[in-house]
Amino acid sequence: MRTPRILAFAGSLRANSWNKKLVRVAIEGAKRGGAEVTYIDLKEYPLPVFDEDLETAQGLPANARKLKDLFLAHDGLLLSCPEYNSSITAALKNAIDWVSRPVPNEGPLNCFDGKIASLMAASPGALGGLRGLVTVRSILGNIKVTVLPDQVAVPKANEAFNPDGTLKDAKLQASIESLGEKLARTLAKLKA
Repeated sequence: MRTPRILAFAGSLRANSWNKKLVRVAIEGAKRGGAEVTYIDLKEYPLPVFDEDLETAQGLPANARKLKDLFLAHDGLLLSCPEYNSSITAALKNAIDWVSRPVPNEGPLNCFDGKIASLMAASPGALGGLRGLVTVRSILGNIKVTVLPDQVAVPKANEAFNPDGTLKDAKLQASIESLGEKLARTLAKLKA
């Protein structure tokens, strides 16, 4: 049986993002669950705003191709999704849009088809980013990604983390780690 491979990232570009901290907590659980995890920072893959005219004139941007290759090489997605104005971030949506673009000899949405995802969010608001997760879940479900039912939203994220990146609330820390572990175990069962 092949070790499940998970691609993990946050939908934020901010250097000190709460969601980048949060996904790192979940990564520990995924590793404990037996998965190989690749963490990326979307800021390291700058992309123009999706534009079919640009794509027609210049082709798929190099960073979009790099992201697409990463998606193709992994079985699952561990996503921490900030909420901006009650919805998904532009950076996350733009990355999804570019990665979804077909290339020669590739089936429609091939880089998403059959992927399993686990979602979480952190926000300074009282709902912890819950409203944005609804949109992310809807988008992923419509592009052939199976999203696991468990998700966690961390409210008051500006007060939730210790200096070392762990969560102050041990129960919440365990819940986030569990998201990663469940994703890893689900992938292992499917790949068996």
